[in-house]
Amino acid sequence: GSNLAKRLLSTVEGVKVVGLDNMNNYYDVRLKEARLKELERFENFSFVKGNLADKAVIESIFEQYKPEIVVNLGAQAGVRYSITNPDAYVEANLIGFYNILEACRHSYDEGHTPVEHLVYASSSSVYGSNKKVPYSTDDKVDNPVSLYAATKKSNELMAHAYSKLYNIPSTGLRFFTVYGPAGRPDMAYFGFTNKLLKGETIQIFNYGNCKRDFTYVDDIVEGVVRVMQGAP
Repeated sequence: GSNLAKRLLSTVEGVKVVGLDNMNNYYDVRLKEARLKELERFENFSFVKGNLADKAVIESIFEQYKPEIVVNLGAQAGVRYSITNPDAYVEANLIGFYNILEACRHSYDEGHTPVEHLVYASSSSVYGSNKKVPYSTDDKVDNPVSLYAATKKSNELMAHAYSKLYNIPSTGLRFFTVYGPAGRPDMAYFGFTNKLLKGETIQIFNYGNCKRDFTYVDDIVEGVVRVMQGAP
């Protein structure tokens, strides 16, 4: 989210960006604060500290700022974390996303500014244990193997329903393991690097049979920016 905001504020003349984050402690809050400090240098950036699951917060943001494009990159991430903290996923990924959809829906009410495009982050995790490669948007994704994956598939279904019911232009993007500067410290590449620097043994899961597609954050941002400009 912060990388996308920086890109827009640096390259799009006159753009105004409103960021929402609850600044929780899923990982070191100092990292989040450092990202926020960079964004606050931009005159056209506004920040709201709040929770996606708080419907009143979402409604007030839409009422005050009247967004033309909504990009929802906010979610509770992490597959293993969802096993021990399922409530966080239901709150952020399901209730929070529902609140976004409802706010977009009511932006079409008389006297309001309609949202031109909703772009949201889904995940490669929706493919579950699918062994067919390369993956395709035509593949079946009805066998999630984690709660996180189930919430992301639910997001796709919810967005599709709202698009059909209320004509909300929406696009979901299935991200594949995003990495880059100031990324999440719980990601494998940070963990591996820290172990190597300390001369410690790297912990390998699934007997070393895992394969991952990593996507550099700037490439993700480029994709999101292009999608934002082309509402379906």
